[in-house]
Amino acid sequence: MIHEKISIKMKGSEEYAALYTYIQDYSVNLGVEKRPMVIICPGGGYDHTSDREAEPLALTFCAMGLNAAVLRYSVGPSEFPIALSELAYAVSIVRENAEEWHVDKDRILVQGSSAGGHLAGCLGCFWDKSFLAKLLTETVGKEITKEDIKPNGMILNYPVISAGTFGHARSMEKIMGKLETADSFSEVKGVPIDEFLSLEKQVTENVPPCFIWATFEDQTVPVENSFLMASALRQAGVSTELHVYAHGCHGLGLATPLTAGNVGKEIYPEVNTWVNLVKNWIEGNFPLTLKYGI
Repeated sequence: MIHEKISIKMKGSEEYAALYTYIQDYSVNLGVEKRPMVIICPGGGYDHTSDREAEPLALTFCAMGLNAAVLRYSVGPSEFPIALSELAYAVSIVRENAEEWHVDKDRILVQGSSAGGHLAGCLGCFWDKSFLAKLLTETVGKEITKEDIKPNGMILNYPVISAGTFGHARSMEKIMGKLETADSFSEVKGVPIDEFLSLEKQVTENVPPCFIWATFEDQTVPVENSFLMASALRQAGVSTELHVYAHGCHGLGLATPLTAGNVGKEIYPEVNTWVNLVKNWIEGNFPLTLKYGI
């Protein structure tokens, strides 16, 4: 396995910003030629990145046959679009190394939990906007195109989506920082930053296919966030799979003891079925490239 730490630090990034890879070794004795890659954005309210939603998920995706990477992105006091730039840069790094890592460059997925779901959703909504590729090109010092940073799919676990009535105020306050408008990013001037970062208002037909799950009982990030995103994706004609579980608190991770916190309140065996559901979704939409052509 290629397990290494790759610095993602750029202008405005925090020192710890890095991509941690979990890339399975290629073997001529295996029938797998190329694997999809999942880039994981842990939650944490844009205040930290949760360990419970990081490596355990990476290893779970590896067990499905995929490659994975965990992005420890910059959080407060860094504000938008620093974390987004880091995620976009991470996607470009995976594409640049796709041949060496035996990754299918057209099957790069972004996954996020809670605030990490907002970050993954931001890339899904903004990858084709001129400000992002331009910012990366200027910051990294080499040309990075929209196609370099395009995610091919999104997996959103109980995501923060809206800054409106059902939004998670702490996450939005952290990511907005001192910004008041989106004038530096939006082609339309005067758009309030909270409206710009409400992703249900930014969905277009260019957003990649999406898998979403949440719980009805979530008191931290209400399930309406997932409903709003799924509805916007539906209206835009974007293929979407949505699952809502009746029971479960926020921040479940795998919903097993492997990702439970110190008091164990995040254990809901019935919710762990999301792992098999997303596995089926990935296999149906982003299958392995096999040498024998199946």
